Amino acid sequence: MSQVATYSVQTVLKDGTPIQIRALRASDEADMLAAVARTSPQSLQSRFFILKRHFSEKERAFFMDVDFSNHVALAALVEEQGRYAIIGGGRYVVVEPGRAEMAFVVVDAWQGRGVGSLLLRHLTNIAREQGVRELVAEVLSDNASMRSVFAKAGFELARSDDPRTVHLSLSL
Repeated sequence: MSQVATYSVQTVLKDGTPIQIRALRASDEADMLAAVARTSPQSLQSRFFILKRHFSEKERAFFMDVDFSNHVALAALVEEQGRYAIIGGGRYVVVEPGRAEMAFVVVDAWQGRGVGSLLLRHLTNIAREQGVRELVAEVLSDNASMRSVFAKAGFELARSDDPRTVHLSLSL
């Protein structure tokens, strides 16, 4: 496991709210599931491309068993009611040498405040340091907010075989 497994930074959202961006931990599973429960079906569909509310054991294992080499995941946490709570997450998975696919989800109450952009920035920096040469993402065509986050980070549109999605890529 690389040093990325202990990655942690304190920063602020664009409205000044303190936020922690850190490596996802195995002990975060309950907090991740709580964040999913606070996320609307529409937001989950934007992330998974299908209506998703529950995860199989195999899916949960995939999301939580992160090696921080070929699969890197970060969590975004803020203090809520005296404890830190996960409000979003992002990850990339190496799909072939030098190329990784990214995905994000942010709890609805925190959308539009810069959480996704922060996660994207930190994951891009980690990917670059780990030798990833290209980041790619598949986004639903009607997900204007996530398309905007990727566009502001320099991702470019590429051809997609599915008319419901757009393929985005960024050379590092």
